[in-house]
Amino acid sequence: MKISVIGTGYVGLVSGVCYADAGNEVVCVDKVQEKIEMLNSGVVPIYEPGLKELIDKNMELGRLKFTTGIEQSVKDSDIIIIAVGTPSLPDGRANLDFVKNVANEIGVSINGYKIIVTKSTVPVGTNEIVESIISAQTDVVFDVASVPEFLREGSAIQDTLNSNRVVIGTNSKYAADVLSELHKPFTRNILVTDIRSSEMIKYASNAFLATKISFINEIANICEKVGADVTQVALGMGYDHRIGNSFLNPGIGYGGSCFPKDTQALIQIAGQMNYDFKLLKSVVEVNNDQRFNVLTKLKLILNDLENKTVGIWGLAFKPNTDDVRDTPAYEIIKSILDCGGKVKAYDPLAIENFKKTFRLSHNIIYCDTAKDVALDSDALCILTEWEEFSLINPTTIQKWLKRPNLIDGRNIYNEVQLYGTDLTYYSVGRPSLNKGVKDKSPVLFV
Repeated sequence: MKISVIGTGYVGLVSGVCYADAGNEVVCVDKVQEKIEMLNSGVVPIYEPGLKELIDKNMELGRLKFTTGIEQSVKDSDIIIIAVGTPSLPDGRANLDFVKNVANEIGVSINGYKIIVTKSTVPVGTNEIVESIISAQTDVVFDVASVPEFLREGSAIQDTLNSNRVVIGTNSKYAADVLSELHKPFTRNILVTDIRSSEMIKYASNAFLATKISFINEIANICEKVGADVTQVALGMGYDHRIGNSFLNPGIGYGGSCFPKDTQALIQIAGQMNYDFKLLKSVVEVNNDQRFNVLTKLKLILNDLENKTVGIWGLAFKPNTDDVRDTPAYEIIKSILDCGGKVKAYDPLAIENFKKTFRLSHNIIYCDTAKDVALDSDALCILTEWEEFSLINPTTIQKWLKRPNLIDGRNIYNEVQLYGTDLTYYSVGRPSLNKGVKDKSPVLFV
């Protein structure tokens, strides 16, 4: 099939490359000339494991091209996929300006029957808006469809090539058949539904996963007070097939480009329908508060952060990505600086992106290695669970630090690894592993 993918962010670029790898002719379109020039010269503007190799492979095979020319790509394609950004507005609603602009350009350029697919995460009813915008520009017959993405940054290639499900929302049986055929190489689990249900499935899925994360973080906070181990609690919960063990890893809260944006957008969608989504509001509140537990523990260990040097391992919101959108590191570092502390930071991939988005970056010392961060620091905080960090022995960390204080915000170390160290250690929801901190004893219930 001949496919045009408009937008070369995480969703558009990964999707386009994977469609090409399945044997289709794909043109990825973006208005940013610099980005297209980078891609055509073999430079990938985002980090995603395996992405560059697939781009190089499919460009060499002639199945993948990059261009700024949306008009010609629309004319030459059978399927046009909208994969532009839908950033949050100040009130939390999704900004649909990019989607609407693309729809208008498609309407101006369309020259025959096409299937117009929205892959961007959009509020319920957006595909109807897309259809009306295109219809206002042309009398050409076309079909619209919603095919939301469910990829995870850091494993986006595998999530696309081996999808656990593909959702196709359309009112056209022909479009449903064509899109089902397109996605058969990726999964057997293809759900065809109406457009509005498809749009809602995306938001509902992300909201539920965010809810699981906030729930286990609340359980972790209770575990710290009653003397239970949240990792054992999560393990016991996960054996129940109704619950499952995914997204039950306690930490400092979720971040990234999807969960924060989509939860706020769904709250706004509900509000516009005069429905108060109390549960999801609490999920967001819990997540916002969770990251500040690191600051609370820092103050417990150091008393006063004034002129104290705090090392930070991890700036990306998760490992295997350079994405710092809504990363917990942002608020944590800002809070340390606001308290008069000094920050040294390291991330294997995300330093440059963090510098671009963090306005107070001139108050941070960015280091080339994890060791450089720990040296002469009064405390070390682990904010991203990079494998590189988990391979460093806590005994070695203790030798590097000026004062042996370690806050493990991602629970990457266990009791065996900590044995024999003199670290003052705090993790999330595992009070039995806390070492060297005089805290209140657990409450005993009888």
